[in-house]
Amino acid sequence: MHHPSTRLRSTRPARPQSALRPGHTLAILLSALALLLGGVTALAPAAQAAPTAWDPKPAPMTTPWTDKVSRDNPLPEYPRPQLTRPDWANLNGIWDFAVTSANAGQPASFTEQIRVPFVAESALSGIQRKITQNDKLWYKRTFTVPSNWNGRRVQLNFGASDWRTTVWVNGQQAGAAHSGGYDAFGYDITPLLNGGTNTIVVSVFDPTQTGGQAVGKQRINDVTPHPGGGIFYTAASGIWQTVWLEPTAPAHITRLDMVPNLSDSTLRVTVRGSGISGQSARVTVSSGGTTVGTATGAVGSQLTVRITNPRLWSPDDPFLYDVKADLVSGSTVSDSVGSYAGMRSISRGTVDGKQRLLLNGKFVFQTGTLDQGYWPDGIYTAPTDDALKFDLQKHKDLGFNMVRKHIKVEPQRWFYWADRLGLLVWQDMPSMDTRTPDSAARTQWEAEFDQVVDEHRSSPSLVMWVNQNEGWGQYDQARIADKVKAADPSRLVDNMSGINCCGSVDGGNGDVIDNHVYVGPGVTKPSSTRAAVLGEYGGLGLRVSGHEWSPGNGFSYEDQADAAHLNNRFIGLIDALRLQQMPAGLSGSVYTEITDVENEVNGLLTYDRQVVKVDAARVKAANQALINASKSPQAPTTLPTGLKSLRVTTPGYTDRYLRHKDALAYTEVVNSGSGDLLKNDATWRIVPGLADSSCYSFESRNYPGEYLRHREFRVHREAGDGSALFRADATFCAVPGQGGVRLMAQNYPGQYLRHYNAEVYLAVPGGSRTADSPSNFVEDTTWAVEAPWVS
Repeated sequence: MHHPSTRLRSTRPARPQSALRPGHTLAILLSALALLLGGVTALAPAAQAAPTAWDPKPAPMTTPWTDKVSRDNPLPEYPRPQLTRPDWANLNGIWDFAVTSANAGQPASFTEQIRVPFVAESALSGIQRKITQNDKLWYKRTFTVPSNWNGRRVQLNFGASDWRTTVWVNGQQAGAAHSGGYDAFGYDITPLLNGGTNTIVVSVFDPTQTGGQAVGKQRINDVTPHPGGGIFYTAASGIWQTVWLEPTAPAHITRLDMVPNLSDSTLRVTVRGSGISGQSARVTVSSGGTTVGTATGAVGSQLTVRITNPRLWSPDDPFLYDVKADLVSGSTVSDSVGSYAGMRSISRGTVDGKQRLLLNGKFVFQTGTLDQGYWPDGIYTAPTDDALKFDLQKHKDLGFNMVRKHIKVEPQRWFYWADRLGLLVWQDMPSMDTRTPDSAARTQWEAEFDQVVDEHRSSPSLVMWVNQNEGWGQYDQARIADKVKAADPSRLVDNMSGINCCGSVDGGNGDVIDNHVYVGPGVTKPSSTRAAVLGEYGGLGLRVSGHEWSPGNGFSYEDQADAAHLNNRFIGLIDALRLQQMPAGLSGSVYTEITDVENEVNGLLTYDRQVVKVDAARVKAANQALINASKSPQAPTTLPTGLKSLRVTTPGYTDRYLRHKDALAYTEVVNSGSGDLLKNDATWRIVPGLADSSCYSFESRNYPGEYLRHREFRVHREAGDGSALFRADATFCAVPGQGGVRLMAQNYPGQYLRHYNAEVYLAVPGGSRTADSPSNFVEDTTWAVEAPWVS
């Protein structure tokens, strides 16, 4: 398989860029760096720039990669791994920079310098200041086209720039201004080149949340640490992904759309191109250098490549096939690109009467985290490719098989790493501001969504599009879900993540019912047409001294006293998914979140990626147990109905039984010599659950119509009032226990019936109440169901 990041390595040294001056001939620089980067050309900084004029600003927190960012050649890796060519020139590095008023024209002078592709708000850019809707950003640099590109078209590519970007080459505008912060774009600048030193000027206007376009969680705030901010973060204005040049033939390939079809073991490939003049498309799929399938046909039509006994892509085995696409005319090949593909299917189907998410035709529970994609040094841009990979690798290390990329779209290399490492991706479309969008905003947002779908439609890791979130900027939910499904029928669609939250409106369609429950995990059940997922839960917080963005100002959905509480609480949530919610119909869950972000301290890691807060081995084991339970489901734990007694199983207390006294639940020693009242109080009628017939309720034998019910964590004996709340509070689900059963609250999964100092509570693993004590927690929540003391 073609790995662009690998192909760019060389053992031959190159002359350091810092030793070169703009007055030197570029031939020296180009030849040296071509050897270093395996055919890649890195261009010198702008000729006007003094080499010592630029310095990074101090980051509020340093990551392990902050000081590893190259001054003049940051992010040198090939930026488009699913459409690769050997020749390209990276324009990342030091550009001249200026800021004017939003309506101003090009400034007469560029008095600052910025390191591209880091946004102006970031420390790594060297600018690090607030940009508002009243500003326009200006970038400028020079380059010379390598002589061996002669006779080919020159494409100028931008991975992403936020938001409205206009480009001039040698004083002439290159095409139309581009609007959008998350999609790649580019221009054929061949007619604008002068044959010598060329000048690029770029302007970017970014109104962030004041404009109405897709912004995700960006807000115009101070760029240095400060109190507040909540769940919204520092804005990211301007160029934030790699800028690069690439030579192409006049007739060249612009995109590969690749859709695996497991029903007939084929890879369906559409080769899209520009300047086509009679050429055909040829696609070759190979593994380890051996061709496994090929097809030839018209450019723009779907070609079918048959692959015998395909090796399927999955998180357990993220196998990728090499793909090569050529434009051919007779024996002449006018263009060739490299790519890769994974053979996998993602679908929704019925398993044991419940709608489930299916990977390769089988139910596999999808357990992941919310990944915001923010960095304290680069904000929207990871400092290095290793950093970009790091968060995904941590998901794997912690046993997750999925990641929800939360209202941000990452560079294509992020998807490359998700594809290679084997993580299922739920991709959010970045939301507009929370207000109702006007018609212009809707048109822009949908156009950008279309581009995002097209750009990432061939990534095997991407399995679900998440259209809208918690009602932010919501409109036309059902229509948009249908539109996305029609544009990409090979993937799942979530019309609204968090349909139970924040005034959001469920479109009623798509593939999933998606609830948000903090801390959760709550109860989310499938319908006859949609699977159930928990789009957000958790938010357990732990501040780590020395690793806080704004010390003392962090918040979470539930603060934890220490790492031990965090571990027990988090493992308890995952166990609740495995024991109760997954068997009841849940197909996926998203924990908030993989890292802290600014003043949010909900992360499993700190914002600087320096500290893993949780016990990685325990978390990995819990996630793996959850995934394995979905693949090999166990028979449900059942209780005998009718009159029974519940005995304590904690060593040293096994002669005690659950009884009621003065309308409260206790445990007390009961034996053959006990009085009739005690024996009656220690006898319960087990009946199908009042709120869920697959669970159970416990009716008092001597107070018919009164049931065990948890209320404010204490367990009572109460008469039903006919309310849904009472029925839920009086329903407990049986899960396995060592030497008995554990009784989990139906409406509070992960919370168990527990005796503590002879009183009976609803107890939480890792909780902060006295009755949540970790000592003997499992034993105290395990009960033996025995013959009744009174028949």
